[in-house]
Order: sequence, then C-alpha cells, then structure tokens
Amino acid sequence: MRRTVSISFIILGACFVDAQVSHNSPKIQQIEEVELFGEKNKQPEGLEVITRLPLKTRDQIQSISVVSHKVIEDLGGLTVTDVAKNIPGVTQFGSYGGVKESMSIRGYRGVPVLKNGVMMDSDFRTGSMMTDMQGVESIQVIKGSAAVTQGIGDGLGSPGGVINIVTKTPRFIDQTTVGFRYGSWDFYRPTLDFQKVLDKNKQFAVRLNAAYQNNNSFRKHVSTDRIYVNPSVAFRPDQHTDIVVEMDYMKNNTTPDRGTVNLAAGDTNALYEMPKGKFLGFATDNAEITTYNFSTTAVRRLNDQFKIRAAYINSSYENTLIGASIGAGSAATGYAERARTLAKSDREDKNQVLQFDFIGEEVQTGFLKHTFQLGFDWKQTQVSTISYEAKNVDNINVLQEISNVLPENIDGTQFALAAKNPFVNTLAPTFGLMAQDVIAFNKYVKAHLGIRYSHLNGNSEGKSEAWNPSLGLMISPVENVNVFGSYTTTTALRSANNPLMDGGTVGPSTSTQWETGVKSDWFDQKLRFNITLFDILADNLSYSVLNSQGNATGFFGLAGELRRKGAEVELIGRILPNLQVMAGWAYIDAQYHDSPAFVEGSAPLNTPKNTANAWINYKFSEGILNGFDLGAGVYYVGERPVDDFTKKTFNNGHELAVKPGVQPFMMQEYTTVDAQAGYTFSNGLGVRVFLNNIFDSVGYNSYFRGGYIDQIQPRNFAAQINYKF
Repeated sequence: MRRTVSISFIILGACFVDAQVSHNSPKIQQIEEVELFGEKNKQPEGLEVITRLPLKTRDQIQSISVVSHKVIEDLGGLTVTDVAKNIPGVTQFGSYGGVKESMSIRGYRGVPVLKNGVMMDSDFRTGSMMTDMQGVESIQVIKGSAAVTQGIGDGLGSPGGVINIVTKTPRFIDQTTVGFRYGSWDFYRPTLDFQKVLDKNKQFAVRLNAAYQNNNSFRKHVSTDRIYVNPSVAFRPDQHTDIVVEMDYMKNNTTPDRGTVNLAAGDTNALYEMPKGKFLGFATDNAEITTYNFSTTAVRRLNDQFKIRAAYINSSYENTLIGASIGAGSAATGYAERARTLAKSDREDKNQVLQFDFIGEEVQTGFLKHTFQLGFDWKQTQVSTISYEAKNVDNINVLQEISNVLPENIDGTQFALAAKNPFVNTLAPTFGLMAQDVIAFNKYVKAHLGIRYSHLNGNSEGKSEAWNPSLGLMISPVENVNVFGSYTTTTALRSANNPLMDGGTVGPSTSTQWETGVKSDWFDQKLRFNITLFDILADNLSYSVLNSQGNATGFFGLAGELRRKGAEVELIGRILPNLQVMAGWAYIDAQYHDSPAFVEGSAPLNTPKNTANAWINYKFSEGILNGFDLGAGVYYVGERPVDDFTKKTFNNGHELAVKPGVQPFMMQEYTTVDAQAGYTFSNGLGVRVFLNNIFDSVGYNSYFRGGYIDQIQPRNFAAQINYKF
C-alpha cells in the first residue's frame, strides 16, 4: 500500500509542483440538496473518470445514467444489482453462486464494472467482483460504446456500456454518521462514515467509511462474513488545486450457492423450485475474495478556461474458491440424479490505469465555442490463475434429502494441480491517445467529435492497434431539451490473431453503434426525462473449433454477426417538491445473422426483450408526519433464453450447455415489489425499514451452461438506525 500511494504522489506531484501554498480563504463545500441523480446543476462527482469531459450528463453525447448515494440510502441497497436495477436496460447476467455480480447492458453480458475508473476483474467475461455500498458515492452507467475513453473493447460486454462505481471522498465538513442494520436470516451490519477538516486553513480533510457484515441465507449453510474499509484524504494547497488520495479495501468470505437444477433437457423449462432451506453444496464451501483499490486524482485549474487532470489508479482482486459443482443430468439416469464434485480455483487480478487530460471549457474561436479534451492513458492488466484437479465426491438425487457434509475420505483443503497448464499468467498493457471536442455553433446546435488511438503493447504478431471515432450532433430547440444523434465504434482485438481452420486469422471484431434520442431537464433541473433509440451491429464474431471428442483444436471459425436494436425510456427526479420518482422501460431485439454457428434470428443467452422499473418516494414536511417518508418500487424482468441457440458444439468445457440444434427454453419472467419507510428526527437520528420482494416472487438469474441457476432472494426485511452528528 505504501509503495502504491508513494508512486501516486510522485507521478502526480510532478504535474503540480507549481501549486502555491497560500490559500485565499477557501470556503467549505456545503452539501447541497442531493437529487436522485446527484447534486443539481453539477456534473456528477467522478464522472470525468469515464467521460474525460467536464459536461453534465444532459450535454454528453453518450447515454448516461447516474444514481446517487441518496438512492442507495433510501433503497437500502447493498449490491450493485440493488441499485442498477433502477436504470433502464441494466440487468444482472448472473451472480455465480452469489460471489460475483456480472451485469448486462443492451443484451451484452459481462459489461466492465469499474471502481473509480479501473477494472477490478479483467476477465473478458467480466464476472466482476462484489462491492460494498457503504463507500459508494454514486453508480454511473454509460450505455453503448465508450471506446473513445475506455479503449479496446476486448471484454464480451464492452460495446454494451460500462458501469463505474464512484467511492466517497472528503467534502470538507465535520460530520460523523454511525449506523446499524438488522435483517432476515441473522443479518448484522454496523457502519461508519467519519469526515473531518484537519486544519484551520481548511486545506486538509479526511474521510473514513467502514462496514462489517455477517449474515446467513434462506439456504442453510450459506453465509457471508465481510469487512470493508475506505479511507481518503483531500488536499487543497490553493484555490486552484485539488488532490485526493484514497484506498478501498474489502475482505469477503461467502458460501457459493449454485442454486437449483433443471429436471429436463435444455429445451424444456422444468426448473426445480427447491425448498428455501435446501442446499446442494457442502457446508465447508467458501469463496474468499480480497480487493484493494488505490487512487490518486489531481486537478489543477490554470485559469477560468483551462485545467489539467491526472489520475493514477491501482487495483487488486484475489479470489480463492473451493466449492461443489453439480453435473449434468440425462434422460437415461433421470434428471434428478446428479454427480457432485469438489473443485478449487485461484485467481489474482491486478489492474493499473494512468490518465492525463488537458481540458478546455467554453474556449472561443471566432463564432465557435469549444469544450475539449486532449489526453492519454496507460492501462495494464496482469492475471494469474492456478487450476486444480476436481475431486469426485458422490452422486445425489436433488429431490431427496442431501448431505452437506464432505465424506471422511475427501480432503477439502488439499488439491492436486491440474495435469495440463495449471499456471497461467497473462500481461496486457495498452496505451491510448484521444481527443474530444464539443463545438457549439450557437445555443441551438453542438457537434461532438472524438477520436481514439489504442495500441496493445507486447503483441508482436498480427493486429495490435485500433482507431475508434465518435461523431455526434446535438440540437437544443428549447432550453434544457437536447435532441441528439451519434455514431461510435468499438474494436475488439482479443480474437484477432486466432488462426482460422482454412488459413489466415480471425481479424478484429467491430461493433458499430447508431444512437438517437432526447435528453431533457424539467422543473428547474430537478426532473430528467430521456428517450434513446439504438442500433448496434457486431461483426466478424468467431468460435472455437472442436474435434470429435469435444476438445479444442486450436483453430477458429467465423460466426457471423449480431445485431441489437432497442429503445430506453428514463424518468428520474422530483415530479413534485416532496415526490421523487425513478421509472424506466427498456426494449431490445437481439438477433444473430449470417452465422454458421448460431441459428438465424436467435437471441443471445440471458437477453430479455423487456425490462421495466418504477420507484416512488414521498417525504412529509409538515405537521406531525414531518420527517416521515414512504417509498415503493416495482421491478420487471422479461423472459429470456437460458443459452445460445447453436448449430454446432463450440462451448468447450460447458458440459451443461444446451445441445446443438436444440432451442433453449425461456427462463420465466418475474416481477418483484419492494417498500421502504423511514423517519428522521431533528437531532440527527434516523430509522428506516425495508421490505423486499413483498409478494415472495420466484425468479432466477442464470448462467445455465456454467451450472448456476440462482434464485433471487425471497421475501425479507431489514431495519436500520443511523445517527448523524
């Protein structure tokens, strides 16, 4: 930690060596009334990390949604999913047994989840990590291509968008909040948010967020034990300079839960609705996850128009998992009969990002006005994995009583290394150069121009670079209403150099996006209403060619293209002074075309055509009910295919994949209803009650071919008390 922080200071300190030590009475930042999307009339804190431009979301050419810490607190959100389900078009792809949060946007699985602008899990499938909400300032979502700022889109979900988790930093106030939450299944969670200004000149401030969580589950033997710490320091050497250094640490032990099974072939929905207490794994199963995130950000305002921004971010993700796996069933033996094995995996994922930007705001050149950014970034990902041989344990009948105790002849702590390639270490450094310019011709018309060059270092063979443009036009027919259209691309080089069976290489895959819509603010910018239409074409897809034994040959074939068309509608903010709303609907039509691997017109796995969300909250401000508020939310996830509809076997290692030529069944739709009630006393004491999934709906998030069919949480409750002083 010391080394990382020291490096951060050295790198950034060189950029700000001329910062003056004098300070002309800097005023303490006052916490303004926070809207559901953040502070009114301001760019959301931390958004520049992913947009690189100092613009409000309304004026950005990308489709951007922001959910503030206010919503997280009012909803009692504990996970990214809890919060992101309030953003149209964002769904959970899978939880991998409750140890990760893989998110989808616009039908793309595993979109990158960043913390302060850097990935914590760089697996191209982006299973992603768990995040503690205690230290989260906001969740920000760019929908669609973000290649201009994020670079090469080698992750499966990169063209779909990016989710950025912004952590809390000092606000230059003296304030402490302590809290305690108790809920269903022996849920205990004390929390702390401490802020203090350290000197009379108000140049130094600190903040510490911390939480401890211990809980069981509706499944027996499933539990979580977590500790989370987020310290940060802010330094203002003068009125032109801001420097923030922070660390984010979490250690989480969770029992992985693979959920239920399907009691039929992959073309029939026969999901076993297990009794709530039933668990198919072993009591000793455990996923130990440790994450670190270090960041240093510095901004130097050169004058009213120009500033420089630099950021260095370093993250580490370590995961050791020991848990049961459930084999595939068959018609011959009965789909209730399953082989049970015990497996172990180790993964260490280290990521670094260095950003530097020169930014101009409203710079006049003749009759044109420019807001621009020139910058570069350097990114490096190093992933180390260790594979072990799985142990055959027993055969179970899922319909009968199941033992959750390992047999005495099975050692659940010692595993033999895999026979083939047990150690894998990959290093992927990239650097990028970019330029963006928002040109205002007048108050009615703006043009957005962007270009990025990305280079994959160390790739001596084949394609190693990409150019990605961003072009857009924004028209403002009336104040606070923007009509926009844009064209962007995302280039993926992950498979570019893979050899084809017929000679040559696969080449890069490009996702081309056309987008249009309306962004608008109402009621003195307290309410936002956005409509977006999009058309995304991903071409030159590929697949691994297998031999007759189902093993990879080392060669690849072309898999055609995948087109996604859809619409998103979002309403967020205040429709009345005391009435807040978050509502949205998303539609997507995703189809494979001209593919020798996928059936024509079929949709990718886990892609619902329709999703919807609606949440309202009313705060009483007069009479005996002053300080009391009520909220309720309804969330809908439509039916979606549990697997890809394929023409041939190419999912190497997925024994649970639906067989080629067989149309996968549709996972059923589900709707959940939540409610909240709270009361804030005048002395800083607050009490809040949460009721989740009130009608006890049964729904699943499923990575079917990976062996995970995870049930959403059944009806549960929680109560929280906070004291702010």
